[in-house]
Amino acid sequence: MRVKKVPMRKCNGCGEMKPKKELVRVVKAPDVKDEEGNVISQGEISLDLVGKKPGRGAYVCKNIECLKAARKARRIERALSCQIPSGVYDEMEEEMSRNE
Repeated sequence: MRVKKVPMRKCNGCGEMKPKKELVRVVKAPDVKDEEGNVISQGEISLDLVGKKPGRGAYVCKNIECLKAARKARRIERALSCQIPSGVYDEMEEEMSRNE
């Protein structure tokens, strides 16, 4: 019998490689563009607890300390190639504390 391969991802907070199911995905939705390709609005940044939302993703452990470390070092911003307002980080911390 074949052994099923477990997908591994790197946490942007602590830098450890962990199974994908143990991490939370921070996702930047695709930008909204007009017919000519000009960006109308930037994609929304949110937590993807299920792992199915479309867009660019970065992974963080399910504890708040890793999210704070990634916020301090701006690792999620670098992974998603965009600026993240502090209000979005606060919302992500609240959502993570509710789901613990």
